[in-house]
Amino acid sequence: MTFDFDQPVDRSGTHALKFDGRLQKFGSDAVKPLWIADMDFAVPACVSDAVVARARHPLYGYTQYPDSLLQALVDWCMRRHRWRVEREWLVPASGVLASLSAAVQACTVTGDAVIVQPPVYHGFFRAVQDNGRRLLHNPLRETGGRYAMDLAQLEQLARDGARALLLCNPHNPVGRAWTPDELDGMLRIARRHKLTIIADEVHGDLALPGASHHPLLGLAQADDRIIALLSPSKTFNLQGLGLSVMVAPRADLRDALRRAVAALHLGDANPFAIAAAEAAWRGGDVWLHALLAYLAGTRDFVADYLRTHIPAIRVVPPEAGYLLWLDCRALGLNDAALRDFFVHRCKLGLNPGTDFGPGGSGFMRMNIGTPRQNVEAALKAIEMALG
Repeated sequence: MTFDFDQPVDRSGTHALKFDGRLQKFGSDAVKPLWIADMDFAVPACVSDAVVARARHPLYGYTQYPDSLLQALVDWCMRRHRWRVEREWLVPASGVLASLSAAVQACTVTGDAVIVQPPVYHGFFRAVQDNGRRLLHNPLRETGGRYAMDLAQLEQLARDGARALLLCNPHNPVGRAWTPDELDGMLRIARRHKLTIIADEVHGDLALPGASHHPLLGLAQADDRIIALLSPSKTFNLQGLGLSVMVAPRADLRDALRRAVAALHLGDANPFAIAAAEAAWRGGDVWLHALLAYLAGTRDFVADYLRTHIPAIRVVPPEAGYLLWLDCRALGLNDAALRDFFVHRCKLGLNPGTDFGPGGSGFMRMNIGTPRQNVEAALKAIEMALG
């Protein structure tokens, strides 16, 4: 089977936030959208076929999560990651960010301190603060553009009474696929201080050639306090359908998750999300393999182009995902001027690094989950704007 990821897909008329949200985000709808984390590629045929088949049935009423969906995820985790997941560990819900809030509510109480590791996905800040928890920063350490966890400072925060840690694995936006040694060091700290880890692993299927994703629960002990968040959304571009699954081997955490899901009314299932996710987890392997090769090619193309034509902007090629963390500090612009440079001079819509908290100043995040011709045009626009 072959897949043409170079073929543009017209998203007009679909109310796509990536396109229709440009005016609100950037003050202009003339920018090329390379921001919010969804891709411009058509889903696998098995997914669209399943959704169309479900749509042919003329009733779309209240729906429950079927065992076949959850078994498809269990099989996927074993097939893709050699990770044995038990069916009873799974708590499905409607949406990743909503599940993140449910997990925070399940394992902490109002006023508890929750740790995040910036620069990081901005939804982490909201999940903590919107739920009345106290936000603590454990900033990643950058050395030569490569990021690592500051485990010594993490241990100090845990010792001082933090109750939970939000882990991004692989990390958005810096593109790290955390190694077993790094994750084991974090787990040891969590055990010593009874720290609950909520691991957002929705980018986990997108480890690029040469790197590997290591599910945190695959390295954990039976009594570790861990909740993992999984979803087909980033892997297969199903964000608009709203489906996630929380994984909790510990019965007490699982019960708390179910109570939070009920209290937040997140238990209703979308019939089209079920059809799409089950089809993707059962039949999306070949498409995903081709996608990862294409993304790796685009990643390497960008890195080579910057080195050759725009050396003032630097990128450490990510190990996972389709998001590039561009170091623009050598341009000598403050964050407002940097944003204006990309929006008004380059006509590009990228996420400012400041969206991701401390450590984001001077950076921009570029989404390369789009036909390569779009990425090449963006790079040429930057080169021309820089003269």
